[in-house]
Amino acid sequence: MQQAIARLGRTTIQFFEETGAIFVLLWHILRCFKRLKADRALFFEQAIVIGYNSLPIVLMVGAFTGAVSAWQTNYQISGYVPIRFLGLATFKAVVIELGPVLTALILAGRVGASIAAELGTMKVTEQIDALESLAINSVRYLAAPRFFACTLMMPILVIFADFIAVIGAFLVSNMLLDIPAGLFFSEIPKWFRVYDIGAGLFKSLVFGAITALIGCHIGFKTEGGAEGVGRSTIRSFVLSAILILVFDYILATIFF
Repeated sequence: MQQAIARLGRTTIQFFEETGAIFVLLWHILRCFKRLKADRALFFEQAIVIGYNSLPIVLMVGAFTGAVSAWQTNYQISGYVPIRFLGLATFKAVVIELGPVLTALILAGRVGASIAAELGTMKVTEQIDALESLAINSVRYLAAPRFFACTLMMPILVIFADFIAVIGAFLVSNMLLDIPAGLFFSEIPKWFRVYDIGAGLFKSLVFGAITALIGCHIGFKTEGGAEGVGRSTIRSFVLSAILILVFDYILATIFF
């Protein structure tokens, strides 16, 4: 019993220590915002890696997300709700929930884990220590460009994902369910709310910040050689995915 209590106490202390370290890192990154213009080359480099290079997989996942959403929605509302609401239901589900969350989870696996692996490798090979010895701020040089690029590119990727998801839903509805375009899109203009789009994009902004912040934090704390880098990569994705889902619920209760 005493060992269990002691283990719980150590776990609680470690949780608060790591939470504090994450917020300290966030504060140092935000302080580098005023230097972002001077470091724009690093920012654009990361924006291409995070945004442009992630576009193909985001579009593919978005297309099939819209397709399966339309098919499942048709199954669920058939006989209960007029079929003209199929397009509206799919559109709302995509822009509010599915687009931001699935895109964020993809980026957590592709980008967040990559950031943790890159910075973790630099940490265990003492490259970060070398930067510090040259009076180069590692947070400004390594973390800030990745954080701001991921935070900015996530909503842009979500816009593409939402668009292609709606197109995928329409193609499935039109080609497999024989729903004409006029009927599929008939209710969307009537119930369209800019607020829904804004809420989804704000959620994606938060998810992008979480993904980059967790990746940078775990990368900077990596130790144990190649095995430690592997553990950091897995831990970055798992922790980012959990926080994305937790904050998705929190933001959903606030916005809706």
